[in-house]
Amino acid sequence: MGVTIEIVPCLKDNYAYVVSRSGDRRALVVDPSEGEPVRAALERLGLELAGILCTHHHHDHVGGNQALLRAFPGIAVFGSRTDATRIPGITDLLDDGDEREHAGFAFRALHVPGHTLGAIAYRLEDAVFTGDTLFVAGCGRLFEGTPAQMHASLNEKLAALPPSTKVYCGHEYTLKNLEFAAHVEPDNEAVRDKLERVRAARARGEPTVPSTIGEERATNPFLRCDAPTIRARMAERGAASEPVAVFAAVRRAKDTFA
Repeated sequence: MGVTIEIVPCLKDNYAYVVSRSGDRRALVVDPSEGEPVRAALERLGLELAGILCTHHHHDHVGGNQALLRAFPGIAVFGSRTDATRIPGITDLLDDGDEREHAGFAFRALHVPGHTLGAIAYRLEDAVFTGDTLFVAGCGRLFEGTPAQMHASLNEKLAALPPSTKVYCGHEYTLKNLEFAAHVEPDNEAVRDKLERVRAARARGEPTVPSTIGEERATNPFLRCDAPTIRARMAERGAASEPVAVFAAVRRAKDTFA
């Protein structure tokens, strides 16, 4: 049986994810920024929490850990070895490529530094949980890592996953991200089409996750730093043509995009 992934809105624009399997009451949660929305979702679905997967240490991704540990004592909390002192309740330290089986789920940790140095994406069946490293049509700000690290995390690790891989990210930033993508690559028909669909979905109050790796390759400017239009746009800003330099220029442009 495949997994079911329940989207749990938290805070202003965060998403946590409850992962379960038909016929099994055990569940995992990814990035519980708040405890109560996750606990309510588990109760509604008739599930018992067995573990927490943390993509990175920021409070808006782990702020609900302690409340969930009080409600479900003894559960496992997975996170990067780099974040061993920064993730509340962490029990299982992960390195790049580590594979784990827990509560009937098998997953693999991908170390994707850039947003933070310890950032991890979790590959679980046909899904990848990317936290604040890869957003739909965007990527996270570089708070701890370098442009070279983030470019590699996005383009050498995440973009290398099968195109059908479903992407579940940490925030609902898609509309603004696609508006920026259309700004830097105005002739990209895939961006225009997705922007239209996303505007309609958000008008209905619907989430824009999941995306897929294939869609991200076609529409995400941070995965398209070799596209001629993007390279030309960033050259106007003084960027060299080398991919990391283009990526850094795109990130700077996004930081100031109104």
